[in-house]
Amino acid sequence: MRLEILPVPGIGDVTEGDDLAVLIGTAAPWLRDGDVLVVTSKIVSKAEGRLVDVPADGPERLAARDEVLAAETARVVAVRGQTRIVQTHHGFVMATAGIDASNVDKTRLVLLPVDPDASARSLRAALRDRYRIDVAVIISDTMGRPWRNGLTDVALGVAGMAAIRDHRGEVDPYGNELQLTQMAVVDELAGAGELIKGKCDQVPVAVVRGYLPATSPPADGDLDPRPSDGNRRDGSPAIRPVDDGVGAAALVRESALDLFSLGTAEAMAAGLRAAATLADGPGEAPADPAAVDRAIAAVAEVVAPGTTFTRITDDEVRAGLAATVDGWPTGATALLLGTAPTPVDQPDLVRFGADLHRLRIALAAEGVPSTLLPPPTGSIASACLAL
Repeated sequence: MRLEILPVPGIGDVTEGDDLAVLIGTAAPWLRDGDVLVVTSKIVSKAEGRLVDVPADGPERLAARDEVLAAETARVVAVRGQTRIVQTHHGFVMATAGIDASNVDKTRLVLLPVDPDASARSLRAALRDRYRIDVAVIISDTMGRPWRNGLTDVALGVAGMAAIRDHRGEVDPYGNELQLTQMAVVDELAGAGELIKGKCDQVPVAVVRGYLPATSPPADGDLDPRPSDGNRRDGSPAIRPVDDGVGAAALVRESALDLFSLGTAEAMAAGLRAAATLADGPGEAPADPAAVDRAIAAVAEVVAPGTTFTRITDDEVRAGLAATVDGWPTGATALLLGTAPTPVDQPDLVRFGADLHRLRIALAAEGVPSTLLPPPTGSIASACLAL
C-alpha cells in the first residue's frame, strides 16, 4: 500500500449555510473515486450553524462558556482546576465537550456537530450527487489521550468506509491467531490528515489517497451506471458506491466495558461514598484467605497501635462461635478485632470504630463482604466480623 496525503487549500472561511460539497469540490477538482476526505469538524459545525454567542471576555464569558459546557455534557469524567473532561451526548470523552474558541470570532464558540456520522453521510452524498465521485468522508477533531502527552486528531464521524479494521481470527506469520486486534483505522487516517492540515494554516480538509481502492465494487461485482449522466467525472461508467457503514459510533466503547470511566480523584471519591454504606452480610462463598490477608496488610500501617486482627479459620472454633454469637452465619470465617487497652472512653471507641471501618473497606475492595457481630462470650475481642 502506498498512501498520499494531499491538502485542499483555498476553501476559505466557512459560514452558516455554506455548501461544503461545493466548497470542497471547487477547491479540489482533482478528487477521484476511493479518496478519503478528512474534514475538520469545525467547518462542518460552522456550515451547520453550531455556534453560540458569548461575551468577548471577562467573567461573563466564563459564565456563558460554563453554561454551554453544561448543556453539551452528558457526564462529568474528571475535573482538575479549570479543566473539565466530560462525556458528550455523542458518547465522546474529551476536554470541554469539544467546545472550541479558536479560528472563530472572539464573541462566538463552536460546538461539535449534532450528529457527526450524519454530517459525514450528507457530505458524501452531496459530493456523489453533484460531482459523480465516490469518496469516503471522515469528520475529525482533536483530542487528548490518557497516559500520553500531546494531542492528535480522531474521527467523530465517518461514511463510506468501516471505522474499525478487525484482524481477529487472522493468523500472523508465526502461526499465532490474533484474538484482540481491532485497528481504529479512521482515527489513524484522521491523524494522518492533520499532519498537513495544521491548526493555523487554514487548510481544513485533507485527502488521503491509496488506502481505499480507486473504485468501489458492489457486492455482486456488476457495474451499475447511474441514470442519465451518472458517470464519473472523467466520463467512465460509475461503480455503485459502497454503503455508508455504521459510522464512528462503532468507536464509542460501551459503558459496561469502560475500565476508565472516571478520573482518579473522582473514582476515589465514588469509592469513599460507597464505603459509607457498605453492604452488611458475608458472602455466599467462603472468603479467600489471601484476599483477607491483603486487606489486613492494606490497613496495618494506619490503624491505632493497639488494634489487632485475628483471623479464625479452625472449624471447631467457628462452631464455638456459632454457639456463642447470636446470628452467626454457618461456615463463615471470623475476624476478631481487639484493642489495647479495651476501649472504654469515647475517644478510644471512635478510634476503634474508625479502624473497624477501614478494615471493612479494605475487605470490600478485595471483594470480601462482611457483617459486624458482637464478640463471642468470654472473648477479649472488642468486635467480630463474619466473612
